[in-house]
Amino acid sequence: MSNLDLKPTPTVCGREAGGGPVKDLLTPRHVQLGESTVVRRLLPNLGRRMVGAWCFVDHYGPDDIADQPGMQVPPHPHMGLQTVSWLHEGEVLHRDSLGSLQTVRPYELGLMTSGRAISHSEESPRPHARHLHGAQLWVALPDAHRNTAPAFEHHPDLPVVTAPGLRATVILGALDTATSPGTTHTPLVGADLALTEGADLRLPLVPDFEYAVLAMSGRVDVDGVPVEPGSMLYLGCGRPHLPLHARTDAAVLLLGGELFDEKIVMWWNFIGRSTEDIARARADWTAGTRFGEVHGYAGDRLPAPELPALPLKPRGRER
Repeated sequence: MSNLDLKPTPTVCGREAGGGPVKDLLTPRHVQLGESTVVRRLLPNLGRRMVGAWCFVDHYGPDDIADQPGMQVPPHPHMGLQTVSWLHEGEVLHRDSLGSLQTVRPYELGLMTSGRAISHSEESPRPHARHLHGAQLWVALPDAHRNTAPAFEHHPDLPVVTAPGLRATVILGALDTATSPGTTHTPLVGADLALTEGADLRLPLVPDFEYAVLAMSGRVDVDGVPVEPGSMLYLGCGRPHLPLHARTDAAVLLLGGELFDEKIVMWWNFIGRSTEDIARARADWTAGTRFGEVHGYAGDRLPAPELPALPLKPRGRER
């Protein structure tokens, strides 16, 4: 998925002191995506730039798109990151410059590793389901892997962990005894937690990871804090477990990982380490080189916005 801001903010991210457990409720920013989809952007956020290597989180829906085109994101480039497509309702048709053509359905993992360069489009197929509800996430690639060859993975069957009142689908990384087949390049976890009404549980965590919980649906208390759908609670580090209480049937995404220990610059759909990295990527996309071509999308590709006048300074996570 693309960042469609015409004047994207140069986002700087990296390590900050780990600290201990916190409860920081993040308010989303509403962003128009394509023709008819409005998303709630949780990361990057005014108060939080990253959670482990997770650096971009959009939540959208549930939207009634029966008489709408649904998601329509034209071909656009990526570098230095992975995209994670995750659905609760609807379908998304993925095309990329590798020639991939894949419909991603609810609770299936669509994982694209941009590496040095890739381009893709995303759209609701025609005909499509009435409702669209999901999340789009990015993972920053560490320096050792950011110039790797691009790749696309589709995993329709993911491991599941169950407990009374809980069904946890492991999207990326590992949770308890289950490990996702999706490729990762830093220690992290992403899991979809389906909770039944009245469920009270203590989810085991890795104390060295920092975590956040994105509420997808229903009413749930996360360590005593009510988290409404479309909002995200940042939890910090140092937690051996996480108390969860479902007031109704509910679903949340658990995101976590080791503190990302590098300075990076995130601008538009690129992650680099310097102004030169970003400027070169923009020039290559504009010239039609390096990122390849997406075939089959009925429309033009996205033009790159203008770079800001000031240099893009790489920073760590500290402000």
